[in-house]
Amino acid sequence: MRDTTDDAAFRRTLLLLTLAGLAVRVALLVLEPSTSPVADERTWTDWARIVAERPSPFRHRMIFHPPLYPYFLAGPYALTGSFLPALALQVLVASLLVPAVGRVGALTVGRTAGLVAAACAAFYPELVWFSCHFWVENVFLVLLWWAFERLLAADRSGRARDALAAGLLWGAAVLARETALYFLPVAAGWLALRRGCSGLARAGTMIAAAVLVVAPWTWRNWEAFDAFVPVSTAGGQNLFQGNTDIPRDETYRMVDAVEGRIEQYRYARAMGLAAIRDRQPAWIFEKLAAQMPMFWEAESMALIHVKRGAYGKVRPGAALALSVVMLLPYLAVLALALRGLATLPIARGMPLLLLFLAYYNAIHVVTHGFNRYRLPVMPVLFLLAGWAWRPAPAM
Repeated sequence: MRDTTDDAAFRRTLLLLTLAGLAVRVALLVLEPSTSPVADERTWTDWARIVAERPSPFRHRMIFHPPLYPYFLAGPYALTGSFLPALALQVLVASLLVPAVGRVGALTVGRTAGLVAAACAAFYPELVWFSCHFWVENVFLVLLWWAFERLLAADRSGRARDALAAGLLWGAAVLARETALYFLPVAAGWLALRRGCSGLARAGTMIAAAVLVVAPWTWRNWEAFDAFVPVSTAGGQNLFQGNTDIPRDETYRMVDAVEGRIEQYRYARAMGLAAIRDRQPAWIFEKLAAQMPMFWEAESMALIHVKRGAYGKVRPGAALALSVVMLLPYLAVLALALRGLATLPIARGMPLLLLFLAYYNAIHVVTHGFNRYRLPVMPVLFLLAGWAWRPAPAM
């Protein structure tokens, strides 16, 4: 009886946290000072306009970026001629990260710690700010963490339908950010190693479902560009600019000078691999020293927006207040997560999530680090912080 009561209380609290997270995001959408897309945001909105005008994937040349987010923005834009409805939809979708993190927490570190992690996801200032701006991370995080939730549920329940849902969600996440693709074998392998042959069957179901989602876009790339490109070609550019001493803007000019999208990708990839080879044997140590401080730096895209002038002239006092609001929660979560990691029992799904944390660090050592890129692994830190924050068991 107690388990049933506790489960109902957990679901009720998680719903309230989700609604509170949604309310905070709606409030920011309504009250935030007027701004316009800046830097990479313009890439997403520009592609969304192209997709809205030519929705068939064979009528445009998108291949550098994954397709899901431009299509996500393009639907509301095509219907209304404005991006405001797309932002409203995005705010709603972004709030769904809260129950995903809470449920992952319940399946790994327990309900209490899961609710603390869900509260972090609901009110973490960076996530709230991102929900009102044009970044693919808003959609990517929701798909990825619901995929983790269904994966852990499949392991616990043994149901093939949970593994199927995990694969479908994972495939959709890959179409938002290709970085999820290369962790899929690890996630499926973890599922395969659990519970013998039934685990292997669920892993196969998950991979098949993910491939089913991604394959149509891969086929489109083959038909449109006569090359095997699973999702996008941005990885080549990232490898190049992240490993060469050539200035970033110059690497783009060098790549753009090559004729053909696929030829550009192959050239950038070759230049990146050559740079890595030339920097041996010290490459990995140099990259760790250069990229990890950038990946984990106490910085915020909201503050970068202020520095770029997206809000116009901002008074020093207001800029200082924004810095405190954005950075103190990050530092607090980081400190609590380190404490939680020191006391965490390695049980259930946490090893998989810690592997994902290590993987995401690794790919940004190989390419390049930036504070925005750590958002997909912040829920891992929320879970570790939730474990540290939970009340100590009674003696």
